[in-house]
Amino acid sequence: MNLYFRLFWLFVWRVRHCKSIGFLGTSRIAYRALPCDCDINFHVTNSRYPAFLDLARTYMLAEMGFLNRFIKLKWMPIVNAAEFTYIRDIKPFTKFEIETRLVGWDEKYFYIEQRFVSENTLHCIVHVRGVFVCKGKQVPIDTMVKEVNFEGPAPELPAEVVKWKEFLQLKKERNM
Repeated sequence: MNLYFRLFWLFVWRVRHCKSIGFLGTSRIAYRALPCDCDINFHVTNSRYPAFLDLARTYMLAEMGFLNRFIKLKWMPIVNAAEFTYIRDIKPFTKFEIETRLVGWDEKYFYIEQRFVSENTLHCIVHVRGVFVCKGKQVPIDTMVKEVNFEGPAPELPAEVVKWKEFLQLKKERNM
């Protein structure tokens, strides 16, 4: 499976040669859509996007300089929720980038925005809500922020993330 190769390549080569970004900086990683990433409609299949996003978030942690530290602490990132907006398809052999940035956090979760772009074309926007866990327990957001030496208030969440957060709470309440 090609994502195993991409994961191996990420750890063996890319994270060792990545640039450095700030805690609130934007990470960029490039890929090419291979035929095995595509479905019978000749575009990247919907199930491949989340796998690419996992790789991009791992790369972002490496660019921030926290990947090795979080591994040593045995902190495992867990996705709690994700929402995808597909805009334009990605055809086979198209080179694209995934832009990943931490847009903020609240008392329980952190929020990440990820974008698939190629040659000034936006293909997909994804918002991810997650946590870190260690030994089956959630790492408090304050602990995470302190561990990365970030000082200052949390950035204001974008309006679309605030609305999505409200929608997730409504779903939770309606299904209890």
